[in-house]
Amino acid sequence: MVQLTRIYTKGGDKGKTSLGTKERVLKSSPRIAAIGDVDEANSFIGLARLHGEGEIDRLLSRIQNDLFDLGADLCIPGEKDDAKDLRIQPSQVTFLEEAIDHYNATLPPLKSFVLPGGTPLSATLHQARTGVRRAERTVCSLNEEDPLNPFIIHYLNRLSDLLFVLARYANHQEEGDILWVPGANR
Repeated sequence: MVQLTRIYTKGGDKGKTSLGTKERVLKSSPRIAAIGDVDEANSFIGLARLHGEGEIDRLLSRIQNDLFDLGADLCIPGEKDDAKDLRIQPSQVTFLEEAIDHYNATLPPLKSFVLPGGTPLSATLHQARTGVRRAERTVCSLNEEDPLNPFIIHYLNRLSDLLFVLARYANHQEEGDILWVPGANR
């Protein structure tokens, strides 16, 4: 378990921070940008949890924990020692796929694109989805220059799909999807 005794260390006062390897890097580096975008996406999921309950809240709680694992995976560049370093695993991706299939099976087929919004839960899930998509783009950019565990990208891609399905599910508990009407305001 991680134990934090001091919140501020002053180590970042000159624009650098430490990775899990203790290497100091610029806070503006692509790796730190990726870690930050994952953290931001995680905070959006925390907001969504304010509106969810029961099974949805438990699912989002598990995902928040997985996103911390994903951040730890990003925090240690290069080859990893699977025995001691946290890495996103294929089973974590499979879990998301199973959740997508479970919730999507309860929904009618889409007949148009979905507009973000509806219930408070749906709206915040859409916000979380777009945050995860941003994190995915940042992680993919980092991967182009410094190859990462491929399951990081798989996880983020499936997570944004799951958040989309959960947003639809939340709306279908009430009024249903808010659909795009092409050219409606011409």
